[in-house]
Amino acid sequence: MSESPFSEVLRNATWSDHESAEDEGYLKALMAGRLSREAYGELVAQHYFAYVALDNASRALADDPVAGPFVFPVLYREEALIRDLETIYGADWRSRIEPSRPTRTLVARIEQVADWPGGYIAHHYTRYMGDLSGGQFIRMELQKIYGYQPGGGVDFYLFDEVGSLPRFKNDYRARLDALPVDEAEKQRIIGETRLAYQLNTEVLADLGRVARAELVA
Repeated sequence: MSESPFSEVLRNATWSDHESAEDEGYLKALMAGRLSREAYGELVAQHYFAYVALDNASRALADDPVAGPFVFPVLYREEALIRDLETIYGADWRSRIEPSRPTRTLVARIEQVADWPGGYIAHHYTRYMGDLSGGQFIRMELQKIYGYQPGGGVDFYLFDEVGSLPRFKNDYRARLDALPVDEAEKQRIIGETRLAYQLNTEVLADLGRVARAELVA
């Protein structure tokens, strides 16, 4: 490998996977304003199950010397997702959602690597760096489409407690560059990150059934 910073190597090695995740039909229909609030809620529901698993892994690894620098309580999403689900579905939201098969696979993998700091970092990076980047554009579009305001509906995408998002992302990349692991472990992290993108893309691909059902109705 080159002497490039690990954050740059990781980004370049997974860029094609990142682009694949952005090219799903469900997201295109959602961003075009062609889906109902309930269909949008399907995405929020899948996020809920995945982030409960990810946040639990964060808490378990908070004191780990490798994973600990990537544990940020201000990023925990469970409470924000609950507010969004209550806004979309009402007080009985728990009885109206369930994880899809791809989401169950993703959750199982997160739980499986929860005791492997590098694996945790791979899934954390895949989700949160996307949420802090393209996720902000998604939030603005959803606010226009559905009229949601902070307090429920799009709170998942709000990171007010983080402060400056560019500064936070730069700090995150610096932490990746400073990882106290050898080259072999870095390659394992890259491999797991690519798997994380694949699993998340499969969740989106499965949501295509929701879009198709509405668009042909």
